[in-house]
Amino acid sequence: MADQNTIFLTGGSGFVGQAVAKMLTERGYGVRALVHRQSLGTFAGVQCCEGDLFTPESLEPAMRGCAAVIHLVGIISEVPRRGITFEHLHVDATGSVLMAARRSGVRRFIHMSALGARRDASSHYHRSKWQAEQLVQASQLDWTIFRPSLIHGPHGQFTRMMNAWAKKRKAPWLFMPYFGRGWLGLAGSGTIQPIFVDEVARAFADSLHISATIGRAYDLAGKDILTWPQMYHTAGRILVGKQRATAALPIWLARILASVLPHRLLGFNRDQVIMAGENNTADSNAFINDFGWCPSGFASTLTSYADLIDGGTF
Repeated sequence: MADQNTIFLTGGSGFVGQAVAKMLTERGYGVRALVHRQSLGTFAGVQCCEGDLFTPESLEPAMRGCAAVIHLVGIISEVPRRGITFEHLHVDATGSVLMAARRSGVRRFIHMSALGARRDASSHYHRSKWQAEQLVQASQLDWTIFRPSLIHGPHGQFTRMMNAWAKKRKAPWLFMPYFGRGWLGLAGSGTIQPIFVDEVARAFADSLHISATIGRAYDLAGKDILTWPQMYHTAGRILVGKQRATAALPIWLARILASVLPHRLLGFNRDQVIMAGENNTADSNAFINDFGWCPSGFASTLTSYADLIDGGTF
């Protein structure tokens, strides 16, 4: 018989995973978090289960008896020589976790996808997320899928980088860069709806007791629709008390650079350029109707944690 208070969590050591684990424990759930090596200090009040996404011998015993699986594992850049690819970590890993859930008798499965995931996406990242969704939907489990927009919070990699740019602690120092459309990059940028990590965690935790979410996929986005320059201007005013200058790198040029130079030198890859040039926005009505609350705006949530951003450098 399943323990209705124990949740199995993948990706628990990550930015979103730690927020989800904290939210679950605060609500009285027990959490079994899959980790590569024991890290109990990271998971206060959480049981760490050492194992691997692709090893049934470690997955299935840890899942057995749990009420639900929350699957968060994902990457934003690939390292093919180490086997770290979108296909492997998004598609293959999701298939492995789904199989383990079925064999362990866990019917409830809550999955992290991404806003913009679709069959015909230009980015491999979004296509792999869509492929993973198809596996979840075909699993015959009681699934829910969340597709968040850009997730921000005090410990997030992107937020830390934005903070460092605003405080002139990271190149290019004189401005906050974004990918711009057009020959000179001056024809506008994509739009986004940043969502606060604690509200993403809240959505995952809420879905455990809202039966209407079973068999549903939700776009998950903040209240504000912003261009990249608008987001940076807002961040500058909150983080340093004034609007910082922004400058565009043309998308066409960024794609060429990403095709010939490694991510570690550029700080971005081809898929990130493509996705930043798209409009990454959502209609939140379905989410609001089923969950009964509306995600907050960017400025109010950034203000709430601005003093807690890790370090100030990236």
